[in-house]
Amino acid sequence: MDIDWNGLGFNYMELPYRYEAHYQDGAWDQGGLVQGNELTLNVGSPALHYGQSAFEGMKAYRTKSGEIQLFRPDLNAQRLHDSAEKLLMPPLSQTQFLDAAKQVVAANADYVPPYGTGATLYLRPLLLGVGPNIGVAPAKEYLFTIFAMPVGAYYKGGMVPTKFMVANHADRAAHYGTGQSKVGGNYAASLQAGKYAHEHGYGDAIYLDPIEHKYIEEVGSANFFGITKDEKKFLTPKSPSILPSITRRSLLALARDRFGLDAEETRISIDSLDQFGEAGACGTAAVITPIASITYNGQVHQFGDGGIGPMTHKLYDELTGIQFGDREAPAGWTVPVSLD
Repeated sequence: MDIDWNGLGFNYMELPYRYEAHYQDGAWDQGGLVQGNELTLNVGSPALHYGQSAFEGMKAYRTKSGEIQLFRPDLNAQRLHDSAEKLLMPPLSQTQFLDAAKQVVAANADYVPPYGTGATLYLRPLLLGVGPNIGVAPAKEYLFTIFAMPVGAYYKGGMVPTKFMVANHADRAAHYGTGQSKVGGNYAASLQAGKYAHEHGYGDAIYLDPIEHKYIEEVGSANFFGITKDEKKFLTPKSPSILPSITRRSLLALARDRFGLDAEETRISIDSLDQFGEAGACGTAAVITPIASITYNGQVHQFGDGGIGPMTHKLYDELTGIQFGDREAPAGWTVPVSLD
């Protein structure tokens, strides 16, 4: 397969191997590597009718020395565990999850992009309720798979300031619903507003809280953060319906421990954007996308000069430096993948 490593977008690509495991009779089997990109599901599978499905997004990185490493995969394992419990699905053990991820990376090692391209190997763990079922009830059988593909930037252009707009008359998730879980229904609920934003020249839609429609929740498929004009505070929304982003959690720690900022999760009113000199969208796929401006009720709020803020750039360089092995990682943040 001839791949332009420097020209990759965020697109599906079939690789030779993926991992698959099955849950039947109250237990997960050992699972293992398989070939092919098709799943066979019973037409009554609850994943198809009632959204009993959860997934993860994670990456493998090629270091300068040619080694391959994962970034905080234990947190992906825990988040999938929490999502599974929310939807009454049997979670995999952390050991099986991590072993599965390593197997997929090692088997597809030739497709981990070279160091220096900025591209990565994206992993998509997927958990589905399957088997014959038609009533609204949890499945009796489950399927888990991890597939992978090399990817570039999620937003076109990568680390490029992007315009966003606030979604009017659209909620991503309810406070007591599944917003804190990485489940398919949350993303289905964002398609309409996202399509509208893209058609009007924006990177994505920003969602406000579902009760007062006053506080920032998420930025489409990523989390929001803002850096105050005095560069003393790194703030990100706190809400019961926000996905616990691993990238956001990492940025909170880096902002506090390596740059001395007061980093906290707090409610951020859409009317308080004047406090920020910089803002960004962050997530596994997006990494950090600087927010050039936010349009709300016809008014455009621009951050700084609309470019990449200095602290946003520092955080991006620190985070990606850790992920690609160029900067010292906090204990436990990176996990090597053995190719033996």
